[in-house]
Amino acid sequence: MWAPSGRFWKINVTKVKEEEAKMGWLTKSIEHAPCTVEVSHCFESLHAHVRFNNGAVIYPGDEVRVHGDEIMAPFGEVVREDRQATIVRASKLEQLWTRLTGDFEVMELCEFSFSEEVTL
Repeated sequence: MWAPSGRFWKINVTKVKEEEAKMGWLTKSIEHAPCTVEVSHCFESLHAHVRFNNGAVIYPGDEVRVHGDEIMAPFGEVVREDRQATIVRASKLEQLWTRLTGDFEVMELCEFSFSEEVTL
């Protein structure tokens, strides 16, 4: 997703096929939405945000793909661009699985240490 490139941070954008499927326990649905992408590469903030202009909401297990070329923000700047996004809605089974296992995956990001010695 994010990769440093010299003085720039860039967001890789994936192209998708146009496919539609009826929502069900094992099938996915696809939705298209206009969005605004904001990429900041400043001392105060390093972030990338996607805001859907039509009010679309993302649920657990959904995937979002933003169309277009990569966005590169030089240091000290905030870049905003209007794009089109494809939202691949998770099937009901994937939503359930994501809700059940999501807490365990977050714990993988935590590192705990119970040793009495501190070494640097």
